[in-house]
Amino acid sequence: MGRSNLLGGWGEALAAEYLRKKRYEIVAAGWRCRFGEIDLIVKNQKYLAFVEVKLRKSDRFASAVEYVDRRKQDRLRVTASLYLSRNPTNLQPRFDVIEIYAPQGMETKTPQIIHLEDAFQ
Repeated sequence: MGRSNLLGGWGEALAAEYLRKKRYEIVAAGWRCRFGEIDLIVKNQKYLAFVEVKLRKSDRFASAVEYVDRRKQDRLRVTASLYLSRNPTNLQPRFDVIEIYAPQGMETKTPQIIHLEDAFQ
């Protein structure tokens, strides 16, 4: 496993733990299909959230959410549509982004986590 895969897995695990503390249930992690991948799929009483996790050392060049551009959003929408066609739900679907800022990578003691609910407008 390459360093970026290891770092990505670490970021997704941090995001999952953060969401569990906010009373979300993890439905799937790393859900893949031919259209793409969704980092985390979580649910609470009202929403089924498709979560894109973005890990950055800093926001000096751009905030993490800015890396989720229109093309990435479109790919996530198509992937989520396929997921919903295979896994119907009465919950309201939503797209969230979790930004994690870890200046020292996995050595960062207290990474900053920002949860942007309903991030695609």
